[in-house]
Amino acid sequence: MLRWTITFIIIAIIAGILGFGGIAGASAGIAKILFFIFIVLFLLSLIKGGVKS
Repeated sequence: MLRWTITFIIIAIIAGILGFGGIAGASAGIAKILFFIFIVLFLLSLIKGGVKS
């Protein structure tokens, strides 16, 4: 999941440099959503792992 976030951030940066504002904004938005999903899943796995022990 984090790999996808990094991919979309790179796409957003390249699109922003080349002047494609719409694509850059969409890619940045997708990257932001994926990052927050990653953080939530990471925290849930930490909590679940802590409860098991």
